[in-house]
Amino acid sequence: MTFDDLRIFVAVCRAGSLSAVARDLSCTQSAVSQHVKRLERATGVRLLERRPRGVVPTPEGRVLQKAAAEGITGLDLALRRLGELARGETGSVRVTTGATSVRHFMSDAVVTFRAEHSGAVLEFRTETSSGRCFEALAEGAVDLAWVTIGKPVRGIEQRPVVELPWVLAVRADDPLAGRTRITPDDLSGIQHIRFPENSSSRTHVDTALARLGVHLTSDTAVADWDTAILLAGLGVGHAVVPDLPGQGLGDTTAGPLRFLPLPDLPPLPVGWAVRRWEALTPLARAFADLVGARRSAPPPSAPPRPALPCPASCP
Repeated sequence: MTFDDLRIFVAVCRAGSLSAVARDLSCTQSAVSQHVKRLERATGVRLLERRPRGVVPTPEGRVLQKAAAEGITGLDLALRRLGELARGETGSVRVTTGATSVRHFMSDAVVTFRAEHSGAVLEFRTETSSGRCFEALAEGAVDLAWVTIGKPVRGIEQRPVVELPWVLAVRADDPLAGRTRITPDDLSGIQHIRFPENSSSRTHVDTALARLGVHLTSDTAVADWDTAILLAGLGVGHAVVPDLPGQGLGDTTAGPLRFLPLPDLPPLPVGWAVRRWEALTPLARAFADLVGARRSAPPPSAPPRPALPCPASCP
């Protein structure tokens, strides 16, 4: 039984497929299978059960998977720290999130973190969806993921930091621009700028609107909130977006755009996801705490933004 045997076994359990792991490792399926068989010989039990669409761990396999995953996480952190010490580095923090999240949620925390930990390395990896962020965490490629908080993901711990109300972005000359709030009836007939099908934001909006009996039409798709707002400003359509920190949403009187509250939509929870909070390095925890602290109130140098009406479910 080797460390590689355990690592590959955990990867197979997570992927549910020997061939998928073989592709990721650029080796043959037979080579992956040999690692699993070596573990089965060492433990004396069958660890995987074949199904029509892949494999799943047996009850005995689940026991080993849980223990091995926890051990690999701790060992990976230790090996990484040893490598940093050998290179004379003071440590690093690896973060994954969407393309616009650093600007909206982390910019001031990044400045403070760099001032307090000048020798630390701060790495950002951009992903297109929360799902891809979870995968990066599971693979051990990052320490922290800033995501839309949603359904539980096996092997991942999620911690909400802030709930974002929704607003409708429209041009100042749009017929809806004079409203103080947008009701479900107001949304009928708008030209909606939609998010990708696999995005948490789209799922959240579509689910909430379906419960209200609203079905939007759309001929424009974007990958992120900022692009949706940009296109709304160009008159391409209407964008249902969260009230993003630093974006100036909630200001219904200035500029070429109006951001009108949608109080009937439940707020969007966003925050951190990690493999295990107790296994975070002190540096990673420090950065996560900084972002959380900055999100609890506007930066001291910025005037408070006008409060938006809040749904009944909002704290």
